[in-house]
Amino acid sequence: MKKHSYQEVEINTADIIVPHSSYQRPLNMRRVKEIADHFDERLANMPKVSFRDGNYYVFDGQHTIAARKLLNGGEHLPIMCRVYYDLSESDEAMLFSQQFGASRSLQAGTLLRARIIAGDPAATAFMNATQSVGIDLDFSQNIGKNRIGCISTAFREYQNVGEEDYVEALNILKEAWRGQPDSLRYENVQSLIKFVNLYKGEYSRDRLVRNLKKKDPMAIREGGRKMGMDEMVGYKKYLYQVLLIYNGSNKTDWLPLKF
Repeated sequence: MKKHSYQEVEINTADIIVPHSSYQRPLNMRRVKEIADHFDERLANMPKVSFRDGNYYVFDGQHTIAARKLLNGGEHLPIMCRVYYDLSESDEAMLFSQQFGASRSLQAGTLLRARIIAGDPAATAFMNATQSVGIDLDFSQNIGKNRIGCISTAFREYQNVGEEDYVEALNILKEAWRGQPDSLRYENVQSLIKFVNLYKGEYSRDRLVRNLKKKDPMAIREGGRKMGMDEMVGYKKYLYQVLLIYNGSNKTDWLPLKF
């Protein structure tokens, strides 16, 4: 992204728009009170604002603005802002998604949504791949029917294994459990993706779907959590459950332990 010019301008908070309908996260009043309780004018961050289509849109500093209002008895007041005049909405979203360091870390869902609005190719391809299976990304990071809340886990595995194996794993999950909320917990999503990638060309898809259908969607999670630390750690505990489910009681065509 090119370097954008800015000016420091005093703006009344009543004239500043927070673009919650696109890339901005919801206002966290606990965070606002925390800022207000420890507010020091000498250390306060100057909100960053984009002047676009005749309006001022804040892309960095909405909580600081809200804290200043709180300290002013809830009334609007003039504050100094760093105003950019040549940003598009996608530019704002990309800058918003890059807020780390001094800014509060963004949740995975908020970050990914901003990257998608900004037109980031990897994030957009990930969302499209997920939706091609009939599953949506829940940017609030809640699980639900046909909704993935473990966005950072899913995105990381998508990048690790590639779109083909990622989509195949989600298709298997959906075919087995019809998008039930518990089936899309991170333990299931991560372990199925890893299984598909690790045993590619070796496993029977029909057998895997059939055996998963016989189990409760929580079986992988519960089985993994029962394992001791001296047995397996991390994702391997859940991947092992998938392997056990796949092999089942069939004494032939077993897949070996490869991890």
